[in-house]
Amino acid sequence: MDLDVQRIIFEFVGGLGIFLFGIKYMGDGLQKSAGDKLRDILDRFTTNPFMGVLAGVLVTALIQSSSGTTALTVGLVSAGFMSLRQAIGVIMGANIGTTVTAFIIGIKITDYALPIIALGAILLFFFKSQKLHYLGQIIFGFGALFLGLKIMGDGLKPLTGLDAFYDLTLSLSHNPILGVVIGTVFTVIVQSSSATIGILQEIYGQGAINLQAALPVLFGDNIGTTITAILASIGASVAARRAALSHVLFNLIGTVLVLIVLGPFTKLVEYLQGILGLNPQMTIAFAHGIFNFSNVIIQFPFIALLAIIVTKLIPGEDSVVEYKAKHLDPIFIEQSPSLALGQAKEEVLRMGEFSVAGLEETENYLKTGSPKHSETAFQIEDAINNLDRKITDYLVKLSSSSLTENESEEHSMLMDTVRDIERIGDHFENIVELVDYQISNKVKLTGSADTDLEEMFALTITTVKEAIESLRSGDKELAQDVKLKEDQIDKMERTLRKKHILRLNEGLCSGQAGIVFVDIVSNLERIGDHAVNIAEAVLGEDHGTL
Repeated sequence: MDLDVQRIIFEFVGGLGIFLFGIKYMGDGLQKSAGDKLRDILDRFTTNPFMGVLAGVLVTALIQSSSGTTALTVGLVSAGFMSLRQAIGVIMGANIGTTVTAFIIGIKITDYALPIIALGAILLFFFKSQKLHYLGQIIFGFGALFLGLKIMGDGLKPLTGLDAFYDLTLSLSHNPILGVVIGTVFTVIVQSSSATIGILQEIYGQGAINLQAALPVLFGDNIGTTITAILASIGASVAARRAALSHVLFNLIGTVLVLIVLGPFTKLVEYLQGILGLNPQMTIAFAHGIFNFSNVIIQFPFIALLAIIVTKLIPGEDSVVEYKAKHLDPIFIEQSPSLALGQAKEEVLRMGEFSVAGLEETENYLKTGSPKHSETAFQIEDAINNLDRKITDYLVKLSSSSLTENESEEHSMLMDTVRDIERIGDHFENIVELVDYQISNKVKLTGSADTDLEEMFALTITTVKEAIESLRSGDKELAQDVKLKEDQIDKMERTLRKKHILRLNEGLCSGQAGIVFVDIVSNLERIGDHAVNIAEAVLGEDHGTL
């Protein structure tokens, strides 16, 4: 039998590329159309592990990526919104949700892939509505998924007549462990269990492999997808590593259990194939669904035990940044507006402490270039935005209560201060993005520029710290000192701009380095302005909005 090896490789690799693009593009479209709702679903509906499972199923079905759901979950655990137990529930649900792709493939509408792509393209290119654009992206990705599968299937067809392929199938039938290893390794290489299960569905559909050999490969695909999470969690937070490990343990335990009863499991799938008249692709989809669903039912009662095991294996602090407001109890608004005002101030002070911590992480990122500092700075900025919304809502509700004249002034001052702290968060986020640009474009700052930025950072951080402390204590002398320091920041900004121009004229730094340097200095100067606004509020002086 003559094989056109080049054609087989090109069709398989090209088809795989189109398939992966289709899944990603469809998932991105679904995610964009859902907006922030995905995070809200995980935040609101994970009150207990059972709700976590349901939320995990729903979100993964929407974004077509169990890894994506795990990443969202890790963010919420790190932020203190979700406990590890709730997160394990979501990860279990994500395993069920990821079976949706296999069922979509099992529908077998490959012949209509091209008209589906055409419909998606029409929505993308001939309509201006953003919602229709997202719908076009979903439909285009859906069609590309099936086109990729068809091209892969055509490439694999000639292999079905090969004796070597038949021998491999025979080996897999007699040695399920080998099948698990092949499935795991292949998924680690491709970085998508949906893709490897799609390939398995095509191979089984071509009759190149029997069910007894295909099932262990399927279980290996499930283990392989957890390795992606492990790779993503290297160097990440404790919460990320625990979530990744719980995902691995969950799928490993499930695979061991199902291999013990592989014979009866295979007979069950064959029985369903016969009684429901399933096509080969849908048979694999059902096997995948039964495996994951059974795995969740068996292991669900042991979520607490799994959480204890991963906590023992990966010790450390679970939460990096606590997003949730601690002091905003709505009962005080009704019963004691003055107490409510005090509670709001405590939360504003927490928000202020976040702004200092965010600035310190930003400076560390500038010095070291370590991604963990940028990750923490972004988390802190996210926490500041969350507190901004929560405190503002609380103060707006409080404004309808009966406040004394002094309390009304403090209420107004807190509203302004919240806005200033939120803007400090925006500015240090800008600096993190500038450092990202500097690192990705290999932009080098001179030693002199690094020293100048270090000095300006130190002065700015001290100024913000003193502004927050003056707010806490009502210390007017400290507030006056903030005003003096802000004058120093303004003078420093002007001096550093002049020094930068001299360096440019002498050819000591590039234009790109100059842009990064000047923009960082400008953002630090603006942070100083917002710090002085807080100090002026403590002093009872009016200030303009920046």
